[in-house]
Amino acid sequence: MLQYNISKALTNWYLENKRELPWRDITDPYRIWISEIILQQTRVNQGMSYYLRFVERFPEVKSLADADEDEVLKYWQGLGYYSRARNLHKTAKIITDKHDGIFPKTHSDILQLRGIGEYTAAAISSFAYNQPYAVVDGNVFRVLSRIFGVETPIDSTTGKKEFTQLALKLLDKNEPGLHNQAIMEFGALQCVPVLPDCGICPLQAVCKAYSLNLVDKLPVKATKTKVRERFFNYFYIEFQDKIFIQKRTEKDIWQNLFELPLVESDRLFEPHEITENDLFANLKHIEISSETPTFKHILSHQRIFARFFTVHISEKNNFLNNLIEIKKDELDNFAVSRLTLLFFEKRK
Repeated sequence: MLQYNISKALTNWYLENKRELPWRDITDPYRIWISEIILQQTRVNQGMSYYLRFVERFPEVKSLADADEDEVLKYWQGLGYYSRARNLHKTAKIITDKHDGIFPKTHSDILQLRGIGEYTAAAISSFAYNQPYAVVDGNVFRVLSRIFGVETPIDSTTGKKEFTQLALKLLDKNEPGLHNQAIMEFGALQCVPVLPDCGICPLQAVCKAYSLNLVDKLPVKATKTKVRERFFNYFYIEFQDKIFIQKRTEKDIWQNLFELPLVESDRLFEPHEITENDLFANLKHIEISSETPTFKHILSHQRIFARFFTVHISEKNNFLNNLIEIKKDELDNFAVSRLTLLFFEKRK
């Protein structure tokens, strides 16, 4: 009975406080899938414009499957975590080839798709098909840990199992989609990570974290992410009316995106060190017209420090001949990382 009352309180709160979002109150599994992948590492306010633009260009599975990967990445540009876009594209092809272009309807089939884990499969199954699968994301971890006073680390195997079982026990099996939307929205708007307004919380009376003064201590996380520091020296090389770019093909961040010629080092270069690099070997006339302040770009496991140098040359060498030579106004045709995009925005 307690579980039912909690679920009822969550859905009542949701119906009064929910945000109006373009992927809400729909049952199209394709669009729900797109929205969930976008929102995995992106705030709602930022993700909404990307979602609308993405589904306008790729309104169904086939249009996404038929597109070139470079175009898909271009529509994803600025969102980061580009493996999400690559997996979307590959999965659309799988759905086209193995499911005749029809999005799978069973939870097990959805879970087999590339880039879809337990959370996303549960979200699609419950939102699109009203199937009784409980979602467990960061917001749900927080709500459950506080309501039930669970101190098991959310990033431990035991914790993930415990919270999944708790979420399923709490789930309203008659309206799983509504319940899942409600608990996630409650975590996003009401039971927020820092300084939640417990005074207006409809679950205050049954919240163990509130009664035990543990709100600011839950949920518990056992491990701290190790962050690697990297130093990128980029070169905006002007040759007549052209510049040079390259494609990142290695299995690293920003795979298959385009960027300016890059030299990674153990520290950032100073201007006088540039001509000593192999990139400019055997070039007689090199003019360094400017350099940017240091950019600091933070990813989930990496902290990147970058500096961009603008360099004018009057001839090319063999190294530059291996790069992609384009006109300056053609750059918008290529998908680049957010870091590279920031540099070009500052040039305007």
